[in-house]
Amino acid sequence: MLKRKTITARGVGTTFVAVLGIVALAACTTPSTSPGPSDTGGGGDVPELNAESFTPDFSAMEELKGLASEGKGLIGVLLPDTTTSARYVTFDAPYLKQAFEAAGLDSTQFKIDNAQGSASTMQTQAEADITAGASVLLVDALDSGSGAAIEAAATARGVKVIDYDRLVKGGAEDRIYVSFDNVKVGQLIGEGEVSCIEEWKVEKPNILIMNGDPTDNNAKLFAEGYNGVLKPKFDSGDYIKAGEPAGTWTPSVAQTTFAQQYTANPKINAVVTPNDDNANAVIAYLQSKKIPAKTFPTTGQDASLSGLQNILKGYQCGTVYKPIYLEAQAAAAAAIYLRAGKEVPEGLVNGTTTDDTAGTDVSSVLLTPVWVTAENMADTVVKDGAVSVSDLCIAQVKDACTEAGIK
Repeated sequence: MLKRKTITARGVGTTFVAVLGIVALAACTTPSTSPGPSDTGGGGDVPELNAESFTPDFSAMEELKGLASEGKGLIGVLLPDTTTSARYVTFDAPYLKQAFEAAGLDSTQFKIDNAQGSASTMQTQAEADITAGASVLLVDALDSGSGAAIEAAATARGVKVIDYDRLVKGGAEDRIYVSFDNVKVGQLIGEGEVSCIEEWKVEKPNILIMNGDPTDNNAKLFAEGYNGVLKPKFDSGDYIKAGEPAGTWTPSVAQTTFAQQYTANPKINAVVTPNDDNANAVIAYLQSKKIPAKTFPTTGQDASLSGLQNILKGYQCGTVYKPIYLEAQAAAAAAIYLRAGKEVPEGLVNGTTTDDTAGTDVSSVLLTPVWVTAENMADTVVKDGAVSVSDLCIAQVKDACTEAGIK
């Protein structure tokens, strides 16, 4: 029997944004090409990819060329922004393009847009894709309200929906969710904080917990993970919880929040930061206060260039590496199955995620993240080509790169 992971999307319900005309579009316009695949499709044998099929060379995607030729309609990809993380431009967009092309799709059969932080822009992009005859939408929504509106319009036109990276609470009833195991991401952050406190010999740890944006369901799952690791330490008195202010994905806001908390409580000597960009902002503040390296633990995720360099400099304990090439291939593969009117294989759908707003369990592809430190950087992000040695090993960290075996 297939073992499945189950993750609960906890948090308060999101008030849905009005569909802003997108459902009206869905009801009144006629697509220029097929509106989407039927539930069953013709053709020969269907390749059975699973969640472990994907590799850095994208070779598994070549197995889907037959399905890609059977499918009809556009695959539309809706990415959220360029500011909360560098990943969407640096990794997601190019890896999704590579995955689609490796499966034999050309640029007329898929379209990748970025909403630049605007929910209304994403809705406009979705309208354009639906009008152009999209059969599948990959939605990485800015918030669940606007995402649910997009998915309602898509479903009304028979367009299949994939939640990419972030679950849309209250989204389409029949959808696939592709992401990393985000509770595990948080657990790795918490465990990394604990290890760092021990390795850096931080005495009487006073830890500030800094979360991501509360409207992002992933941020809730990250917090569930690291708070689960740290709570026993707080309860036992081994650590002191200095506070848990309102979260954000905006680095400048994170820096201001940290500065206010640190000024009010100078005993703070460690911080949980939920991604590399927020950590970088906090680290810049710490450096302005002449805090030495390897004395004040911070954490992160995304394996960004700044995050990796901060690790090598001794200002960040580690980062959660989510190999985006895995996520991009898994999402592209799911889209190609759906576009061809096929069920996504059970081996690929390896779990469920509970949408507590919709009251449903969403079939999910949950990939495994990795905690990266200086010790395993060469064998993970560098080996995978997620960062080049020339970009990583600048003058300030050249010696640290050599010590870490990065060459």
